[in-house]
Amino acid sequence: MTGGRLALAALLALCCVAPAGAGTLDRIKESGKIRIGHRADARPFSYVDQAGKVTGYSVALCEKVVDAVKMELGASALAVEYVKVDTEDRFDAVASGKVDLLCGAETVTLSRRQKVAFSVPIFASGISAVLRSDAPERLRAVLEGREPPYQTRWRANLAQVLERRTLSAEAGTTAAAWLAKRREQLEVDAKIVEVSSYKEGLERVASGTSDAFFGDRAILVEEVARGAPGKLVVLDYQYTHEPIALALARGDEDFRLLVDRSLSAQYRSGDAARTYEHYFGVPDESTRSFFRLSVLPE
Repeated sequence: MTGGRLALAALLALCCVAPAGAGTLDRIKESGKIRIGHRADARPFSYVDQAGKVTGYSVALCEKVVDAVKMELGASALAVEYVKVDTEDRFDAVASGKVDLLCGAETVTLSRRQKVAFSVPIFASGISAVLRSDAPERLRAVLEGREPPYQTRWRANLAQVLERRTLSAEAGTTAAAWLAKRREQLEVDAKIVEVSSYKEGLERVASGTSDAFFGDRAILVEEVARGAPGKLVVLDYQYTHEPIALALARGDEDFRLLVDRSLSAQYRSGDAARTYEHYFGVPDESTRSFFRLSVLPE
């Protein structure tokens, strides 16, 4: 092979190999901006306030991650672009590269990990339910698991109480998937209506169109306190225990390492606890334990 052909072959080989370390950080450095995916209606995790500012607990943690990215890249002038997503397109936005980091109220599940990667947990969450304050005590009792301890009697009573009732959850959430699965497992004759937002779900309960609305307990508490504190009640009972985390592209370990390192530093220094207090109130012992257990050592 002549020298010219060797040079051409070498050039073609180089063209077919992705540059080492190519990924989110390279894209951010090249574009001069980082794109943060956020929700408009997942208060207090991720929402748009009355002044039109993107804010929330998850967003505040992400802004500290942005500071770490700036330091890593030596790009103090790095721009931040906030990209609104919803429950239907949020993970597609991450997988397609439309957003670099998803800062919302995303529960980590194995099926979701087929599409995106997750950071270390940022919140210990779970599914709960909202009822009208004047809901029948029997309905509230079975939803809180306060019926007789014998499983067969409880299942029979649950089926009887929920017969022909309407239950709601936001489409595309773990609450909607959980609710459908539980109805099937318990063979309960209840109607499930998926709604487009927490606001719609709570309005349905307040108007009596739905008997209960299921969702993330922290969001339910916030929405009820702001919207209908006397008319609706959030059950203390929590059906699941689910970690919430930031979502990012699969296969990008450099960026994931930077995100987890920033979060661990926030947990270790107490910054995350102060951010938590701003949005949720003074953290209790279980929350402080959560931060201690979520820290990754250097």
